[in-house]
Amino acid sequence: MFNNTDKRYNQFSAHLKNKFGFKVYKITLDAGFSCPNRDGTISTGGCIFCDEGGSFSQAHSNLLSVEEQVEEGIKTLSNRFKAQKFMSYFQAYSNTYKPVNELEKIYNSALNNPNIVGLSIGTRPDCIDDEKIKLISSYKDDYYTWIEYGLQSIHDKTLRKINRGHNYQCFLKAYEKSKNAGLNVCVHVIFGLWETHDEIMQTAQELARLGVDGVKIHMLCALKNTKLEQVYNNGEITFMDEGEYVKTVCDFLEYLPQTTTIHRLAGNGLSTELIAPKWLSKKFDCLNKIDHEFINRNSYQGSKFVYKK
Repeated sequence: MFNNTDKRYNQFSAHLKNKFGFKVYKITLDAGFSCPNRDGTISTGGCIFCDEGGSFSQAHSNLLSVEEQVEEGIKTLSNRFKAQKFMSYFQAYSNTYKPVNELEKIYNSALNNPNIVGLSIGTRPDCIDDEKIKLISSYKDDYYTWIEYGLQSIHDKTLRKINRGHNYQCFLKAYEKSKNAGLNVCVHVIFGLWETHDEIMQTAQELARLGVDGVKIHMLCALKNTKLEQVYNNGEITFMDEGEYVKTVCDFLEYLPQTTTIHRLAGNGLSTELIAPKWLSKKFDCLNKIDHEFINRNSYQGSKFVYKK
């Protein structure tokens, strides 16, 4: 149904292959950024779910230069997945949290390789301004350029509970600036944040109203040495089971327009760091169950989307 695949949602990897005509993979990069929610600028301790890796997959060591990480990523992904071209993805922490002149050097170093066709920058909506957006948008004529914002939820009460450090209005301002600059925007959300099913669907409907270019869905999980680990050990939260998560994902995607690309639906957190829920480590099992759920309900992404001016 989407990008000449049998998927019932607009899978980003298939979108990339359809756009470029060959396999394109993201190379996750760590350029040594920090975060204002961890260094004491906003608050101390950061978001309750964030570990010392800053939501980084740790596929490469930040002891390597950005150029070396790109080269290593190309070698690994070419051998493992037969990828032909690549996007440089700044993932760890807040990747706009430096002065613009420093950011330009870092971003440029990730684009030196001729096999790089795109750039994706993960950050927080309170770590962006007009000057930084102007810099990022300067790449879009030559590279497929995205900015990824960690929103997590549209509900301010939830953002306060997870010690996010910004509100939904902050995200809206960053989103509007980014879209006005012609950037593709991917929005990260998390399921399981002490929210009802209706509240999660309200986030879906709001993202649908905005017409976001991409969505990345995460399942809340407790990792070692995080505040959430303590919360979980104290019995203050119960995580979704896999069946509930699968149904919630499908419900969520039904509200999104078919043009929204889906960058992630399931994670495979490092087994050595994952405390709970344990089912989260079986990524492909979860993805298969999402496919089957859509088939069983004879549904697809966008089936409940209503266009509003």
